[in-house]
Amino acid sequence: MLKSVLVAALISAFSAPALADDDAERQAHWAELKEAVFGARASVDGAGLIELEAPKRALDAALVPITVTTKPGAEIIGVTVVIDDNPGPVAARVTYGPRGDPSLLALRVRVNQYTYMHAVAETSDGTLHETARFVKAAGGCSAPVGAGEAESLAQIGRMKLRLSGEVAAGKPVDAQILIRHPNFNGMQMDQLTRLYTPMKFVQQIDIALNDERVLSMESDISLATDPAIGFRFVPRAEDLPGKLKITVRDSDDAVFEQSFDVPASGS
Repeated sequence: MLKSVLVAALISAFSAPALADDDAERQAHWAELKEAVFGARASVDGAGLIELEAPKRALDAALVPITVTTKPGAEIIGVTVVIDDNPGPVAARVTYGPRGDPSLLALRVRVNQYTYMHAVAETSDGTLHETARFVKAAGGCSAPVGAGEAESLAQIGRMKLRLSGEVAAGKPVDAQILIRHPNFNGMQMDQLTRLYTPMKFVQQIDIALNDERVLSMESDISLATDPAIGFRFVPRAEDLPGKLKITVRDSDDAVFEQSFDVPASGS
């Protein structure tokens, strides 16, 4: 669990270099962050196993799309996404279950300032494989939620599931879950009261197919408003038709659950 105490520790211990051009300084900052997140474990270059796609210059720093892809068939048990210079750097820590397929993870995140992003895949032998991208964006963490804030609060916890392509036994299925949640990170100021909106953000997302885990994701204040999570799962013949259950818990310990039908193609 990515407790708020971990975020506080990272903020205080590893204050990010302000728009530093010195690559050595950024590499040193990443080394400190990596030790905080993964301990003393060594990592290797993830080329050929993991890729991170992100815009070089984001159109909206509060809504930056990123995609992590991994080599199909690789024995990956988890993926972690770190936005180095964000106040809460660990955007997502994903652990995969038996029905999960780690070859795709898509997120929308906030970016506070020009920064490297890192994606780290852990294989079943315990090896960490890392890759990075530099993103030019600023102000995303303090940007107001916008005109949709009231609507997002009124509809908090509502979800939608999108499935694309064929749904067949033994084949990866592309899916996206959309979650209504303002994901307040404590840095947004109410323009009328001039007070900061208290934190209220998604901390945990669990996805299961017929009670068998697809993935569990721990998240923090770097996810964008109304989180959208793209992922893949692999059903068995006995799973179809079935139910995909989504359970979301936020920082106020509010829990939201919803189940969706997963039909077999042609049924």
